[in-house]
Parts: sequence; structure tokens; C-alpha cells
Amino acid sequence: MLDAIFAPRSVAVVGASPDPRKLGHTVLKNIVTNGFPGAIYPIHPTANEVLGLRAYPSVAQTPAVPDLAVIVVPPTAVLAVAEECGQRGVKGLIVITAGFKEIGPEGLKREEQLLAIVRRYGMRMIGPNCLGVIDTVSRLNASFAALMPLPGNIAFMSQSGAICTAILDWSVTEGIGFSRFVSLGNKADVDEVALLQAWKDDPHSRVILAYLEGIARGPEFMRVAREVTRQTPVIIIKSGTTAAGSRAISSHTGSLAGSEAAYEAAFTQSGILRARTMQDVFDQALIFAYQPLLRGNRVAIVTNAGGPGILATDAIEHAGLQLARFAPETIARLQRELPPTANVFNPIDIIGDARSDRYRIGIAAALADPNVDALLVLFTPQAQSDVAETAEVIAELAEAQPEPRKPVVASFMGEHSLQPALTILNQRRIPNYPFPERAVAALKAMDTYAQRQQQPEGEYVTFEVDRQRVQHTFDAVRAQGRLELGEIEAREVMAAYGLRLPDSYLARSPEEAVTLANRLGYPVVMKISSPDILHKSDIGGVRVGISSPDEVRDAFELIEYRARRYQPNADIHGILVQKQAARGRECLVGVSRDPQLGPLIAFGLGGIYVEVLKDVAFRLAPLSRQDARQQIEAIRSFPILRGVRGQPPADLDSIEETLLRVSQLVTDFPEIVEMDINPLVVYDQGQGALVLDARIILKG
Repeated sequence: MLDAIFAPRSVAVVGASPDPRKLGHTVLKNIVTNGFPGAIYPIHPTANEVLGLRAYPSVAQTPAVPDLAVIVVPPTAVLAVAEECGQRGVKGLIVITAGFKEIGPEGLKREEQLLAIVRRYGMRMIGPNCLGVIDTVSRLNASFAALMPLPGNIAFMSQSGAICTAILDWSVTEGIGFSRFVSLGNKADVDEVALLQAWKDDPHSRVILAYLEGIARGPEFMRVAREVTRQTPVIIIKSGTTAAGSRAISSHTGSLAGSEAAYEAAFTQSGILRARTMQDVFDQALIFAYQPLLRGNRVAIVTNAGGPGILATDAIEHAGLQLARFAPETIARLQRELPPTANVFNPIDIIGDARSDRYRIGIAAALADPNVDALLVLFTPQAQSDVAETAEVIAELAEAQPEPRKPVVASFMGEHSLQPALTILNQRRIPNYPFPERAVAALKAMDTYAQRQQQPEGEYVTFEVDRQRVQHTFDAVRAQGRLELGEIEAREVMAAYGLRLPDSYLARSPEEAVTLANRLGYPVVMKISSPDILHKSDIGGVRVGISSPDEVRDAFELIEYRARRYQPNADIHGILVQKQAARGRECLVGVSRDPQLGPLIAFGLGGIYVEVLKDVAFRLAPLSRQDARQQIEAIRSFPILRGVRGQPPADLDSIEETLLRVSQLVTDFPEIVEMDINPLVVYDQGQGALVLDARIILKG
């Protein structure tokens, strides 16, 4: 719990200066002027009072132990202050002071020492290097922000103090309120995971927003986020994904993946709504903070102009929502009560001369229709429009609905003449968007969240596998000074984890290759076997469709010649002779390990689908059954697997099992940093799948 930070009974401001130009003065003034109800202790080495409050030379000399200490002193003094707070029994710290890991090695060392003090005394800390914390529930503004947010039910955390101040300024102008407002700073102790846990059951916060630049505890973040999003929407904008993904990668999967793909997978699997822009963050926040949850995806539109109605209709279709089909009684009611020139089918066009009474007719009919799940009201200012009255009607009818209520959003298009209406809508908690497309996007976000809530809890399975066999293989590879497994070694790993493989044997001479081919039966495939040659096809190290002993001899000599020509120093074990598999659908399954979020599993159809179209879906291990099935269905080419133009469906169950076994493998062995199964040949439904080739790279 973080009550000492968000609901303290008393606060000490260490560095509370009488000089108005000092940051400590600003922080103390914010606490005092915004009505914090508890005891406030300014701490200053020489001042007797600050802002009319008695000052104390140290935390040790306050008349009672403060719950919270806000530290605004030079960085060189922070450690001593934190130590004193710990000895005094303070439970919460907000370290606003900068000069820690953000400045380099010296600051990093200081931050590590600060965290050690916090942990030693069982304190919790926000910061260092942060704007501070604002809590409208406890009326605490322990920050140097210029404004106090309005009370509301949106909880907000940000890794950027500048984003905090910009959002704060904008929100006050727009009349949007917050419950909690936190600048995370360097996240030395309290981070996004801790705040999600603290806000999980917060009755004052209907939606959680976050601006994050990095997530340090990826797997734990996903676990906590899954729990939180079951009851509270979480909307995150994540910056810096492209730069983090620019690293040297040798595997095929790694070249497709990157930090962006890992975060996208993490948010999808955790039930988090991903916002692309700050505009999206607050467009989505408004609908969750102000309106009941969507219970279906059928949207009705009431408009006084045809053009905006068409724009909204197009946006609904593009978003994957449904334009509601009105019940016959709704259409009859609208025909009776609206002018003959009005359109009574969805969208309900009440014509440009409509006043508020006509809006009342359209809105009431749409909300009463059993085929409607949400309502979008469009308004363009006309000469005869009742601007404020129309806003009042929208709010009145939205509030008067019987339970369960349907969400109502508005798009009042314009600005100059609309200010009275916009004020009414915001005060009455009707989200308003300047353009229909933004209103529809907010409804789509709510629909996405509602669908995820309806999904069952993930089912995680564990297969019987031979971990010891895999560990022995890895140890043997490392003993040879290698990190890359050859094909035979990779096959050992695949077999140990229950993945099906075609019969395959190693030949060290042309005659041995003929003997093996005769035993396997023609046709066969022949491949170079060398831990130093991972991209075998690139050097002509693979031959397929070999159907006679003479072809086997020729292939052996040609493959060996090409290998030695292109890589003279390669350690060549021999030539692998493999029963040629029957034709099927070729797929790719791969792994690259994200430094923050863990093993990222890729799936897609092979060939041009991966190489050219980049049609790949990513999920983070460990996978549940639901994750694996959704990953398969997420690729654009999924209809090919499902069966098209008379073709039977592929064995989707075998793909799912392959993904789950790979997930278990890379979870059991964190030393696997990259892996490709390419191709995985998938046969028709009920006929399984075969791993034809695999590569594995271990951590150095």
C-alpha cells in the first residue's frame, strides 16, 4: 500500500525555503494553498517560519513523525535527509531533487545508495527527479506544478514531468478532473507496477492513464496489468519503441521483431488499451471516466446535418463497429414525430433547422431501441440551433436512462458559438469530440475493452518434456566454445520438447548417404551440417527432391564443395539426409528475447508472407491457450489456414500446440535468446505438423 504517499495525515517539506524563488517554497505553497487538511512541517536549517508555519531545522525535531517527507534539497544532501527520515519512522518519500541516474555514473551510484536507504527502513519513494505527486482525494499537491487539477476519477502517471505540466494545464482549461496525478521520475522504487497495484481497487479512479518511456519489470507488469484490467480500464501511451528496437539481430525472427512488437504484444495480452497519441489517451479517458461500459457494438447516430452523419457512418464501419438497425416500432415512432423530410433510418437526420425539441425526439427513440448499444449525437451550429438547450437535452436523456445505461457521446463540430454547450456537456459528463471520427474511435476503444473483459481467464498448460536432455545439449555446445546450435543439436532440443520431426540421419561420406537414403526411401532432402553455417540455403547447402543413389552422391559432393568454398574454416560434421516431407502449408515460429519483456514469439506463414509482406503476429511467453489461438488468428493470411476456395483447413490445433511447446521451452530456458523454426510444415486438419529446420542461439 502507498497510503503514506497518497493519503498522509502529515507532511514534512525538507528544503521549504522562505525565498519565493526556491523550488522548496513553491512545493510548500502548493501544499498549503490547495487545502491539505493534515499537519504540515516546513524543514529549513535556519528559518523560524515559512509561509506562516513554524519551521523545524530537521525532520528529527518535528513534534510528531510525518507520514510523508517531500525532499527538495541539493542532490548531495538527499542521502543524509533520507537516512534521517528512515530513522525518524517516516513511511513515504517524494524526492523531487534531480541529479541522479539521469546525469550519468555518479548520479546512478547516488540513486542506488538512496534506494538502499529506502529499502533498509521499509519506506516507499516516488522519484527522484520528479515533478511530485498530486492527489485530489486527500487534497495534497506535493509538487511544483503551477496548477492544481480539478477533482475527477482519472488516475494519471507519467515518466515525463514536462508531459505532466502540459496535461495539467490543458485539463484545467478543458474542465477535466483527476483523482491521482503522479510524476514517476526515475522510478527508483515506486514504478508503474507499484502504482497499478495501488490503484487496482481505488474507488476514486474509474480509468488509469500512463505515459511511459520504458517498463523495467516486464513480466511482473503483465501479471499485475492482467489483474487490474479485469476491473479498471488502463490506457497507456508508450514512447521510444523504435529506438529501443534498433539492435544487431542475427536470427530471422529477430529481424522481424523489435521493441515495438514486444510492447504491442504485452499490452494486448494484458488487456491494456494502447494509445498512439496523447490525443487518443484523453479521448479514450473521457468516455471511460464519464460513461457506462459498452455492452455491444451497435451504434445509433442522431445528426442535424447529412455530411457529418455520413462521416460518422464510415468511421463506424472502418472501426469494426455496427450501425444499429432500428426496430420497426422505433422507425414508426420517428415517422410520427419527425418532419416528413427527416431520415428515420440510422443515422437519424433531423434536418438542419432542428431545435432542441427535435433532438429530444431522435435521442429518446434511439436510446429506447433494444437494438442500440450506444448513441453518437452530432451537432453543427445553424442559424436556428438551440446550442445550450440541445446540450441540456442530451445530458438529461442520457442520465434518465434505466439501468443498464447506454453510453452517449457527442460531437459538437465548431468552437466559437459552442462554448456554452461544451461547458454543459463536460459538467454533465457527456464526452464531446470536435470531430465524429474521434468520437467513434473512443467508442471503439470501449468496445475493445469490453470484448477483452468477456474473454475467459487464460488457460496455461504444461507438457511432459525432457529438460535434462536440453540442458545436456546446451552444456555440450558451450563446452565447445559455441553459442549457436547446429541443426542436429537443435533437433535434439525440439525432440526433447515433443515437437514432431522427420526422420533424419548424419552421413559422413557419399556412400553412407546412399545407404541412409535407401533406408529412408526416396525422395530425400540433404543439408550441410555445421554449427558455423546457419543460413544453409544462402550457400547452396540444401538440396531437395533427390530421388536416386546417383543423385545422392552428386548432391553430397556438391554441398560439401560449396560449403568449403564459401566458408573454408567451417567445422563440417557431415551431410544430413532427411526423409522429404509431404507438401503442406509452410509456417514460421520464432523467438527473440526482448530485454525488458522477455521471450517474444513470432508466428506467420512462410515464404513471401514473412519475407515480403511481414505478415507476422507476436506474443510474449508464457502463452496461454487463448494467447496462442489469438496469435494464429491475428495474421492477415489466417483465412488461408482456415481454408479457402475448397481447400481443407490446416491443423490449427497442431500449430497451437507447437506455439505452446515453444513457449514452455523458452520460459524454461532463459538462455535461449533467439530461435527459428522455419519451416514448420502444417498439414490438413487432424494430420499434425512437422519441424523441418530449426536454429537456436544462446546467451553469451
